[in-house]
Amino acid sequence: MTISTVGIIGAGTMGNGIAQACAVSGIDVVMVDISDAAVQKGIATVAGSLDRLIKKEKITATDKDAALARIKGSTSYDDLKAAQIVIEAATENYELKLKILKQVDALVAPEVIIASNTSSISITKLAAATSRADKFIGMHFFNPVPMMALVEIIRGLATSDATHDAVKQLSERLGKSPITVKNAPGFVVNRILVPMINEAFFVLAEGLATPEDIDAGMKLGCNQPIGPLALADMVGLDVCLAVMDVYLTEFGDSKYRACPLLKEYVAAGRLGRKTGHGVYQY
Repeated sequence: MTISTVGIIGAGTMGNGIAQACAVSGIDVVMVDISDAAVQKGIATVAGSLDRLIKKEKITATDKDAALARIKGSTSYDDLKAAQIVIEAATENYELKLKILKQVDALVAPEVIIASNTSSISITKLAAATSRADKFIGMHFFNPVPMMALVEIIRGLATSDATHDAVKQLSERLGKSPITVKNAPGFVVNRILVPMINEAFFVLAEGLATPEDIDAGMKLGCNQPIGPLALADMVGLDVCLAVMDVYLTEFGDSKYRACPLLKEYVAAGRLGRKTGHGVYQY
């Protein structure tokens, strides 16, 4: 299958990042969200990101204009019919994703691949809600999408080799380095990463060190480019909590119990960078 147009559902952080990666690579994009304001905000984010690349002399102003011209913003799912693959990049909520995927499945042609950018929900479970389990796959990008090289390609129980190969080729066209992963909660990276973030919250809650020293310790002692608490703020504390809750439910193992302090911050609306306040203030 030749993929010339990618449909993206969600114009938020992940959706507009995927849109930028596609557009810069010469692929047409249809980016859909529930309101025109959300769509325009997503396109403006892409434009701002491209401006930063111009300042770094990574691209030219002509490259920026060409990339933006490849992104069509829309509030209508009907516009997704032009795509050979539709990537769902909505909020990490099972019921919401299910609703979206059923709607898309009923709309697009039978040969169209549907991918989910979920970071923790079972691909097999999501695929079962569609009529094309063989053409359903996980395509987990990492934030910020334009900068991060990794894409986890997650095969559900029924995902075909042809679907896997097409998505792997697409990932490579985007300049990414894909890894193939079996379907399991959290897949590979988040299965290791999010419990580490959760443990950092336990360390903070116990008063073992300040947030700054916890993050400095992990950066200097483990050679991580960013500390776990600063990373949690970047990811979103609500997302970290949701992922831990999925692990606890799916594995039934108490080691995945979310730290009460993490829950407290989320209850207070301190979700990280997106709200201006998480572990740190922005």
